[in-house]
Amino acid sequence: MSRAALLVLADGRFPAGGHAHSGGAEAAVKAGRITGAADLEEFCRGRLHTTGLVSAALAAAAASGADPLDLDEAADARTPSPALRTAARRLGRQLLRAARSTWPTPELDALARQFPKGTHQPIVLGRTARAAGLTPEDAAYCSAYENISGPATATVRLLSLDPFEATGVLARLAPEVDAVAARAGEAGCRAAAFGADELPAGSAPLLEIGAEAHAGWPVRLFAS
Repeated sequence: MSRAALLVLADGRFPAGGHAHSGGAEAAVKAGRITGAADLEEFCRGRLHTTGLVSAALAAAAASGADPLDLDEAADARTPSPALRTAARRLGRQLLRAARSTWPTPELDALARQFPKGTHQPIVLGRTARAAGLTPEDAAYCSAYENISGPATATVRLLSLDPFEATGVLARLAPEVDAVAARAGEAGCRAAAFGADELPAGSAPLLEIGAEAHAGWPVRLFAS
């Protein structure tokens, strides 16, 4: 196992398409729920412990070898917003393209054949981590970190927030990322062994509502 592979996969410059998505931050900024670093921290904390935990557990389950079809159905059930399901599949397609070029394996090729229109991004992330020789907890870490780093980076652009402040938010949340990744890793392994019902199902209704409103905007900076 190469620990450096985790750095490659978690790098924001990895061509997985995440730069085009704000993780709900654009809608939250417009609604006045994010106005600065303190609001951003609370937004990221809430996201991390709800949808972030779910995504990280899905990634860990995929890395553990769980059936992608079962995980796809579980992800759909845990994502009420059609706009967010569409965004997750779009990100999954882009990540799979990058992953097949970076860590080519028959398993990733099979995933592409099984889901020609794309599956949810965390499922692809977990399978990519597996192809890179990483552990289920590594996949959970990568997913949990992406769930807060995306909104933080987007908010720098949306509010002209000082990048040092945004990075400080991520650093302060690091212990909580540790806890979420550990919990998600355990849940993902249970799901691989006993079925997708073992996955957490935390929700963030304002993210879902914001995503539906955001999808109808005629002008927007981010895809989601």
